[in-house]
Amino acid sequence: MNHSKAPGLKEQLLAEIPSLRAFALSLSGIADRADDLVQDTLVKAWANADSFTHGTNMRAWLFTIMRNTFFSQYRKARREVQDVDGEAAARLVAMPDQMSHLDFTDFKAELDQLPADQREALVLIGASGFSYEEAAEICGVAVGTIKSRVNRARRRLIERLALQSEGEPAPDVSKA
Repeated sequence: MNHSKAPGLKEQLLAEIPSLRAFALSLSGIADRADDLVQDTLVKAWANADSFTHGTNMRAWLFTIMRNTFFSQYRKARREVQDVDGEAAARLVAMPDQMSHLDFTDFKAELDQLPADQREALVLIGASGFSYEEAAEICGVAVGTIKSRVNRARRRLIERLALQSEGEPAPDVSKA
């Protein structure tokens, strides 16, 4: 084990776990996979701590590692064929028994339906608190691209959740 790690690195990494988990959950959509992704990210960060430039944004560095790890795993998984008949996948779905849904559940479902690039941009900006410039750096795209993705994601969510404006629910026409 390399004992020359920067003082405080462990504490910095631990402090970012909640943000990393939230981002991982938005990428994978499955809690267990999100936890594994966070763990993989932290292991890679620890192993490559010497490549981190002190004084730069630790969170952005970690999110970049996580994003690259996720897409590498995704590309690898795409080449694997499993559960051809869909039997195992069908057992993983549990539909709710109640008729009413919590707003957050509806939001999460719609967020999961967004294209991956739009969901990622929205989570980085809206949930993780990154600036457009930081999000663009993490994703390796232009700032304008991030702004466009966030705008399209917000518009789609507003439309899909039947919001008249960014916080005002549409009237329930089913009770008319």
